[in-house]
Amino acid sequence: MTRMIPAAVLSAMLAATALYGAPASAADLIRHATGKFPIASAIEVPPGYTTIYLSGMGAEISDKNAKPMTMAAYGDTETQVKSALGKIQASLAELHLTFADVVQMHIYMVADPKLGKLDFAGMMKSYTQFFGTTAQPNLPTRSAFQVAALANPGWLVEIEVTAVRK
Repeated sequence: MTRMIPAAVLSAMLAATALYGAPASAADLIRHATGKFPIASAIEVPPGYTTIYLSGMGAEISDKNAKPMTMAAYGDTETQVKSALGKIQASLAELHLTFADVVQMHIYMVADPKLGKLDFAGMMKSYTQFFGTTAQPNLPTRSAFQVAALANPGWLVEIEVTAVRK
């Protein structure tokens, strides 16, 4: 299927490229993968790129009727990862970048009190909706950490990413 880019959108993309530089080209970055797990084991970034660090982001409130700053307000791990990645995607777009430009991700997770453990499967269910898909096959390097607590007591997840721009 061929998609046509409207002239106004193309013009805005070209203006953004002139102002911000070109997003990372998947062809320029060398992504090494080991096995079938949906992360890169290493990424080589050639000279001529700048590095953009996005601060950690947690989920948006998913249930406005729930008590603020509680897990009920933000949802389970799967819901929170999807929300946090949506916020990161929007922040990247404001910088004229996409998930294809992300080279590193750190996911800080709290054990889900309902499960009594970390919900790694729930995190992966949302993560794989954004990375390793046909639409966005570029995988970042990634580490997932279990932490005792996050700044917002309702969050189970906080995610930070590093992106590059040519």
